[in-house]
Amino acid sequence: MLEKVLIANRGEIALRILRACKELDIKTVAVHSKADAELKHVRLADESICIGPNPSSESYLNIPALISAMEVTDAVAVHPGYGFLAENAHFAEQVERSGFIFIGPTAEVIRMMGDKVQAIDAMRKAGVPTVPGSNGPITDDNKRTLQLAKDIGYPVIIKAAAGGGGRGMRVVHSEAHLLKAINITKSEAKAAFGNDTVYMEKFLENPRHVEVQVLSDGKGNAIHLGDRDCSLQRRHQKVLEEAPAPGIPDEVKQGVFDACVKACIDIGYRGAGTFEFLYENGGFYFIEMNTRIQVEHPVSEMISGVDIVREQLLIASGQPLSLKQEDIIFRGHAFECRINAEDPQTFMPSPGTITTYHPPGGIGVRVDSHIYSGYRVPPYYDSLIAKVITYGMDRTAALTRMRNALDELSIIGIKTNSDLQRDLVTDAGFQRGGVNIHYLEKKLGL
Repeated sequence: MLEKVLIANRGEIALRILRACKELDIKTVAVHSKADAELKHVRLADESICIGPNPSSESYLNIPALISAMEVTDAVAVHPGYGFLAENAHFAEQVERSGFIFIGPTAEVIRMMGDKVQAIDAMRKAGVPTVPGSNGPITDDNKRTLQLAKDIGYPVIIKAAAGGGGRGMRVVHSEAHLLKAINITKSEAKAAFGNDTVYMEKFLENPRHVEVQVLSDGKGNAIHLGDRDCSLQRRHQKVLEEAPAPGIPDEVKQGVFDACVKACIDIGYRGAGTFEFLYENGGFYFIEMNTRIQVEHPVSEMISGVDIVREQLLIASGQPLSLKQEDIIFRGHAFECRINAEDPQTFMPSPGTITTYHPPGGIGVRVDSHIYSGYRVPPYYDSLIAKVITYGMDRTAALTRMRNALDELSIIGIKTNSDLQRDLVTDAGFQRGGVNIHYLEKKLGL
């Protein structure tokens, strides 16, 4: 078992990792910026160390500082959480070269999955369904490119191979605009990601965003923990998630589950990961793989009974996967509402002091949060301050508990998006289930 783990993150995910470490009797090191000295996990960790000023570029993204922190505290491994350096292949490489354990996939796999063209090619070889497209980078052969688009069928979408977070994408509805759109996307990709490789796919107009959670030990063993629906998004940022995805036949899901498990084994995947798909008209289409723990992992934990972070730690310690697929029994339904410190009208961040905080409770209610009364939300980082998760034996029961939980939730002193979440869980379309990725933005008039 790992003796001591450095937690290279902040906020609720850092506290989530600390709790899993404590259950396994693993000592913890909390790193923090100057602004984060009063975070709850910093107070609870066995050791803490300041790694730099407030800007994340000088602290949580500072690779030399993180490795130095591991050296001076005798940590043996680092858990990157999500965001920051979690999917940074160079960081994973530097950690391993320095003699430490990176709790996640190898740098090679992170790099492969971070390049959308390579990732799609690997998934296609493993039998994972992909979106019809160019099957590789767009070349300088304009005649070939125009024919490809015609064969795929308009509209098409041009994507940066190194893109992510909704950036580096452009939809094209006609041949007249294709070549110009490709050139603009290549220029933007070069500026944003240092890589101007782009590829083309069929643009699905009203899909849902459905993802599959996996665990794999890099030793030839892999399992899935079912699917999640993350279609309620604003500007490609998820707002509310649920598991399992409603209204999709089990036989359709099972083929995708099996393909994802096979892909993990084929690429030698290690740790927790998520396959993200667009789902439309009964078909799944792979878009990317996230090589880390996801913000929305709790809904998968609730329906499967598996502690995903605990499994990450066990796998990183060199143990083979402790679970077989037949051990996983899916029960019930779960929702997660992301509570952000932001203006509910403009969505601008709302830093400041939380004067009063009262989390909801009761059967089937879980809150993952690092905040407390008197905590000051800094202006330097992501606005996520809490995740309210509810579970019920069916979707209706879980949704009822979420409505009640949001009514109980009280955060005073700053603005939050709680009212938006209350509106969403009472929305008639969402209550029916199966809304597409454009639903929320249309509802908000964006």
